[in-house]
Amino acid sequence: MIVKETTTRKRILPQEEIQQLNKKYKPLSIEERIAELYNDFSESEIMLTSSFAATSAFLLRLFSKVHPAQRVYFIDTGFHFPETLDYKKELTKLYGLNVSSISAIKEEHDFTVQDETYKKNPEFCCSINKVKPLDVIKKKYTVWVSGLMEWQSDHRSTLDIFEERGEILKFYPLLDVSKEKRDKFIKEHQLPFHPLVSKGYNSIGCKHCTVPGDDRSGRWNNSPKTECGLHL
Repeated sequence: MIVKETTTRKRILPQEEIQQLNKKYKPLSIEERIAELYNDFSESEIMLTSSFAATSAFLLRLFSKVHPAQRVYFIDTGFHFPETLDYKKELTKLYGLNVSSISAIKEEHDFTVQDETYKKNPEFCCSINKVKPLDVIKKKYTVWVSGLMEWQSDHRSTLDIFEERGEILKFYPLLDVSKEKRDKFIKEHQLPFHPLVSKGYNSIGCKHCTVPGDDRSGRWNNSPKTECGLHL
């Protein structure tokens, strides 16, 4: 058992303890996994991010029930659909979320706007507007919670519930949730979808790099790119 700490000191867990966590959390339900997270780690060690995309209400509702005080980081790339920002406001109010927005350095973001970097080099654009802003804050956290599910892409199908990624422990409580189980939960609890889902968008990122499509096929269309770089 990992001892819960009350300080904000970042911890790096050895592989042996990560394996123990995976063994412990694998048989638990989603709600039990989230609740147990706060027995093994203090709130100050936990970083939760949300893109407020297609079905973000799923994970956010669960956290709002289990630990409503948890801060939720939203990376404001400056390129979001207006519907995404509206959805963020809706879920924040609906679940009483504690949301903080982070963004790129103004001069660097302005460069990507003027240069239209998203057209020429989407990897670099994501690095400036997504990866770097989060890198600034994640250095102080031990655990990073994300709503990734293994059926969403080939990369995600190789993950485990807990994984060490770049000196931070990634926690995917929804990893083994099937698409059918997710949709059933959403329907039973009448969770609001992102408004663009009804228009055929099933994975929603920045407006310049997202088109309607199944699962993640609408992201970075006509490009082999499938991840923004945050979760690699």
